[in-house]
Amino acid sequence: MEQSAIQTDICIVGAGPVGLFAVFEAGLLKMRCHLVDALPQVGGQLSEIYPKKPIYDIPGYPSVLAGELVDKLMEQIAPFKPGFTLGERVEALARQADDSFVVTTSEGTQIACKVVVIAGGLGCFEPRKPAVGNLEKFEGKGVSYMVLDPEKYRDQKVVLAGGGDSALDWAIFLSDVASELSLVHRNNTFRGAPESAEKVFDLAKAGKLNLLLESEVTQISGNGHLQTVTVTNKQKEIQELNTDAFIPLFGLTPKLGPIAEWGLSIDKNAIEVDTFDYSTGVPGVFAIGDINTYPGKLKLILCGFHEAALMAQSAFTFVYPDQKLSFKYTTVNGVNAF
Repeated sequence: MEQSAIQTDICIVGAGPVGLFAVFEAGLLKMRCHLVDALPQVGGQLSEIYPKKPIYDIPGYPSVLAGELVDKLMEQIAPFKPGFTLGERVEALARQADDSFVVTTSEGTQIACKVVVIAGGLGCFEPRKPAVGNLEKFEGKGVSYMVLDPEKYRDQKVVLAGGGDSALDWAIFLSDVASELSLVHRNNTFRGAPESAEKVFDLAKAGKLNLLLESEVTQISGNGHLQTVTVTNKQKEIQELNTDAFIPLFGLTPKLGPIAEWGLSIDKNAIEVDTFDYSTGVPGVFAIGDINTYPGKLKLILCGFHEAALMAQSAFTFVYPDQKLSFKYTTVNGVNAF
């Protein structure tokens, strides 16, 4: 191990909301954390994909923008002074003779720690691209796979495609932003939340949304910039939509990357864990958030927060093997751990 290795108690792989909250739970137990993320900023998907999207299921927040939630989490963990290595991907995990670990990144940065917590969300991810003619030709010229700034679409003609929560949420939000909005879905029912689907149907009835069910976008065209989207329904009827933007929202393809080679139990690109403490099959390595799987798993941020709390209790035994854990509640422990 190099002398320049960063020293910490817990190395958290992934600086998304669950990884950030894990810093808080660890800090309450006087454990220091260092976070590593391949993205150049904290927040994971909240910052990278939908910073302006409202989130409705965070306790205490009837509604909070994704970017604002990241800011609040950073404010919450500030007293614990976590370290960050951003814009670097974790490449290797090596166990040392004393059962501690050294984590090495793509840039050669080394983090020496006693516990590793994988909170990498979906891992390394890329958007699922539909089979649409000329799609890649118009990437960045009217075609986007995520909505970073909804104001970009103010008073524009927008075509969304998809049937999951992301497509429904953005259809609802952009109905008050775009001058003309269409949602194309290949089925007549949605996979997303029933309440959101009902709102979309209501918007369509009110004339605020052009809803094209049992249809698919089959071709796009334009002169230097996207101008036309071709929609074909199950009856092979073709409709041409004039548009400024086409946003296919078909989710992300998760890739664990080098983590898949760490000897963990993997099921469909997710890490299997014990729900007692969200430990993996490798002692001292935990997995929390969307990257793990277990019976009854729900991919919700609030569930990841719960997993982080239980993980920290067991991580304590690796960081302080000679101490007895005495944790009551935050008003006793406080946040002034350091």
